[in-house]
Amino acid sequence: MIQTLFGSLDEQQKPSFLDRMKEAVTRTRENLSDRIEEVVAFSKEIDRATLDDLEATLIGADLGTSTTHEVLSKLREKADRKQIKNVDELKRLLKEELLAILAAANSQPVQKVDGTPEVILLVGVNGTGKTTTIGKLAQVFRSQGKTVLLCAADTFRAAAIEQLEIWGERTGTEVIRTKAGGDPSAVLFDALQAASARQTDYVIVDTAGRLHTKTNLMAELEKMRRTAQRIIPGAPHETLLVMDATTGQNGLQQARLFTESAGVTGIVLAKLDGTAKGGVVVAISRELGLPVRYVGVGEKPGDLLPFDARDFVDSLFA
Repeated sequence: MIQTLFGSLDEQQKPSFLDRMKEAVTRTRENLSDRIEEVVAFSKEIDRATLDDLEATLIGADLGTSTTHEVLSKLREKADRKQIKNVDELKRLLKEELLAILAAANSQPVQKVDGTPEVILLVGVNGTGKTTTIGKLAQVFRSQGKTVLLCAADTFRAAAIEQLEIWGERTGTEVIRTKAGGDPSAVLFDALQAASARQTDYVIVDTAGRLHTKTNLMAELEKMRRTAQRIIPGAPHETLLVMDATTGQNGLQQARLFTESAGVTGIVLAKLDGTAKGGVVVAISRELGLPVRYVGVGEKPGDLLPFDARDFVDSLFA
């Protein structure tokens, strides 16, 4: 898989997922890790006052107020018992707390699908990078030797159909589409029929993201779910919410609306490389209780990485 994604570079030259994650969270790491060094440098010992000074830093990294308070509460208990002797110990304990939060949400296994195709619905507000993410996800699966069909069911926005077709050309993936303004469930029906007949491994479905008509949007998504289940029992097998990492805490409220109504099973965090607030990954996991499945770390087809909690936390302090 990695060889396909990164071309014909020598084995020694291929960046690992950890290396790519480190590069993606560079701005967050500079904002978080370096600031910790500065705070501790002015303290004779690491006590409650020192940790109080860290509160703004953690919130600035977009961990969110409630997550920050939870983490600092546990660290203060250790500081009271003189268990934090230096900055390295502080970073280690902070990593443990963040990893525990991520591990709790990301322990949910990906559903195993018997037979084909596996149907993945992608939902999210317009502008979060949803259609681009679908193209990248197609590249991930095709690089694993899987067959993929894309379904252009965001018929409300004509540009979405055209954009998905461009990604289909880039990744060598067929797109099932209808005219702009057509019935999303009808095009989904056609896509699933075609995928079943061809024994395609994956069907990735684009959906509308016009949140300002929330009631109609959620009714439309529910209709699509019923359509999928009629053709393929158990479908959709995964409903992934695409979030824009650069919107941080603002994106969490949008995410709550989708998770309440759309049966979301996981998160794809796009544009992680464009923010200094990558701590939102932790906030998502804690506040939504959903696993982060993938993170977007660039614009190219291969710039979508399966999320690994330990690699992510290590990258923040590397």
